[in-house]
Amino acid sequence: MLFALVVLAAGIGMRDPWPPDEPRFALVARQMLESGQWLFPHRGMELYADKPPLLMWTEAVWMWLTGGWRGAFLLTSLFSGLGTLALVAHLGRRLWHPRVGLYAAAIVLTTMAFVDMVKHGQIDPLSLFWITLANTGLLLHCLRGPDWKMYWLGCFAAGLGVITKGVGVIALLMLIPYAVMRVRQWPGLTRTQGDGWRWAGGALAFLLAIALWLAPMLITAYGLRTPEYLAYVQDILFHQTADRYANSWMHEEDPWFFLLVILRLWLPTWLLIPFLVPRWREALRLREPRVWMPLVWFVLILVFFSLPSGKRAIYIVPGLPMLALAMAPYIGDLLKTRWMPRLAFAITLVTGAVFVGVGAWAWMGAPAAARRIAAGYELPDNGRALWLCVIAAGIAFMVAAAVCRPRRGALALMLGVGLAWIVWPVATYPLLNANQSAAQLMSEADARIGPEGQLALVSWREEVLYQARRPVVEFGFVRDAALQMADARAWQRADPAHRWILLNEDALDSCVIREKVVDVGIANRVRSALLPGDGSRVGCVPEALSAAPVAE
Repeated sequence: MLFALVVLAAGIGMRDPWPPDEPRFALVARQMLESGQWLFPHRGMELYADKPPLLMWTEAVWMWLTGGWRGAFLLTSLFSGLGTLALVAHLGRRLWHPRVGLYAAAIVLTTMAFVDMVKHGQIDPLSLFWITLANTGLLLHCLRGPDWKMYWLGCFAAGLGVITKGVGVIALLMLIPYAVMRVRQWPGLTRTQGDGWRWAGGALAFLLAIALWLAPMLITAYGLRTPEYLAYVQDILFHQTADRYANSWMHEEDPWFFLLVILRLWLPTWLLIPFLVPRWREALRLREPRVWMPLVWFVLILVFFSLPSGKRAIYIVPGLPMLALAMAPYIGDLLKTRWMPRLAFAITLVTGAVFVGVGAWAWMGAPAAARRIAAGYELPDNGRALWLCVIAAGIAFMVAAAVCRPRRGALALMLGVGLAWIVWPVATYPLLNANQSAAQLMSEADARIGPEGQLALVSWREEVLYQARRPVVEFGFVRDAALQMADARAWQRADPAHRWILLNEDALDSCVIREKVVDVGIANRVRSALLPGDGSRVGCVPEALSAAPVAE
């Protein structure tokens, strides 16, 4: 756990929120603190209904406790990651023995997708923790019970998962393999008689957790009965949940998308699966529920997230702890073989060589791909400093290989992964933060408009508002950019000498006088510009608006 703390915490406090998700949640959390409005999150002037507010609550609390510390937005992810590892270790110990718990936690920590997720201030690490806690309660009750308190805790945690992201209910799918195995008389299962009311208590615990937020939110919304709040209720309860699942409008991917995600991002974990299939087959023959309950649940969530067209790689990470739990009982035997430590050692060396080779090639040769990456981050000298960071990550793998040697190849691989995840953020965060967080962009805009200048945002992104150096005016986030621009021009005409409009270049319309536009640089591959008070043609109507039909 100390090793995990160092790996997962490396870099915290060295950067600001980065897109796409971090600035949104940090901005909403900061506005909660500033406004005192906790039930209805706001993004700027508009209600934010994409996600329930639990993550934003936790980030706001961290900001308050730390006095607005720069790294506060990452603390929820850090403690969620550590909590997930602790739960997996505890579950492995209770179901098997302490070493199995250690192996399970090590598998999770070594998996690239897990560490990458925990190092971002997204909603998914907290969702992962609640789902893992729910699975822990359900498995301990179903396999080491009856333990009704753990069962109720598991159902309550699933409800907290719902008010975190909406998908916490997938933890309850664990009851499907339990029911099937119980009908088929598998050994090792908890069997109860006449306890229907206790099973029903799980549903009550699940709904109680959801009601902690849902009840006061609905009471307030329907008490106020304004169109804005009623639309919020409709959006968050239906459009962003059932409608988003059944009729996805973003991130459309093929049905086999998650299999490719596992091959690409679940390294090195999936490399063990071919060697474990015979052991899982033997566990099926022996009807071993400690292996097959978590394994079937993993398959169920893989199917669950593969059915809709909208998919993101991060969606299936909650399945990783249960997959690791199904793998862990057999890791000890694999470590006793001669080939397994040597294979892990070889992977460590090859990984280090690839990182060093690619980094050296980009550093010395500056190929077109390297120049494009450097230009996107606005890095000088073709990004040579970034390629040194890549080389440093490769050296971390090689150092681990040199220290552990082939005999302890598995430890070399885990140590190499951990060292690389320490080196990479510590080296790259200071290098990339000014561009990624839009801090440099907003600093340049602030300097350009002068101490008496006033700033409005059009077609803006959350990191721009989060990094604003002074109070700004905005005209909505999801509104059409042309309507935002029309309102911004009306605002600017009241004091053209001091009022400026900051917008991305795509929002510059046909009424803009291009010679007057002030370029303020690129942030996250989006070029932004400042429009002064005399930067638009007087009396001009943009083509997009003039072509629009007149409302009756």
